[in-house]
Amino acid sequence: ATEEEAFLKAGEYEEFADDPTAFLVNSWLPRFTRHIKALGSPVTFEHNMSLIDGILAYNKFFSRWAVKQNELIQAGVVPAVGSVLKAPLDILGDKLRGYTNLCYDLSDRRRQVTKACEALMPHLLRIVLGGADPDGNIPSIIWMHRGCVPFISRSDFQEIYWPTLKPIVEELWRHGHQIIFYGEGNWDSHLESFAELPERSIIFHVDKTDLRKAYRVLGKRFCLSGGIGNEILAMGSPKDVQDRCRFVIDSVAREGGYIMDASALILSDAKIENVKAMIEFTLDHGT
Repeated sequence: ATEEEAFLKAGEYEEFADDPTAFLVNSWLPRFTRHIKALGSPVTFEHNMSLIDGILAYNKFFSRWAVKQNELIQAGVVPAVGSVLKAPLDILGDKLRGYTNLCYDLSDRRRQVTKACEALMPHLLRIVLGGADPDGNIPSIIWMHRGCVPFISRSDFQEIYWPTLKPIVEELWRHGHQIIFYGEGNWDSHLESFAELPERSIIFHVDKTDLRKAYRVLGKRFCLSGGIGNEILAMGSPKDVQDRCRFVIDSVAREGGYIMDASALILSDAKIENVKAMIEFTLDHGT
């Protein structure tokens, strides 16, 4: 996004940090949708109806969600995740500033970025706690994609990304909720930081991260998942899939603590016979 397209302008960091909720309602929402009028503008029928429609759609979605989830459970499909978390810095980059603008901000207005991330922390904690499985059986999840080198620098991670994410994860665990670190991309540079978290508090999902390194650094503290490349599922043969599954099991799963899974979400390009090969091999050789 360009500066003009950003939902949070460069000069609005202080306003956002003072009250993120007020900013989202008064500034972000009118910029996000043309149906909502900006603060101080005349309130229209369309404005009022869009608020009502939004509430009705929200209720309809989650009402149907609950029904479908129960149907899956009755069919023997275990729910994979509960509530969702994103790192404060990712919220700024994904939802408010845009990645390019955020990169400039990390250099030009670093203090404001840090303050904004800190202001988001209690809100993000409340969201992930509010939707977490009350029985503590289903883990929450955090989608991690641009918080690693080279998307941000090591100092950005150590000084902003991690200090504003780690306390949220620790507090979530204090309430009895585990979370999946869905490590999209390569997180080799940050595994030692994740090892600081309480034992068993996370499941680390491997995409492009070195699987064996993840096991060496994290395997004694946390469960691992993933590591079956989506490119193999999409373009390989069943034997290719079996060979990769064998490598993964032999490398990191002999003592348990591993969940067989693709590196990323399995999409429609995956060959059905390859997905079956992954499942069948795991059933035959896993424990």
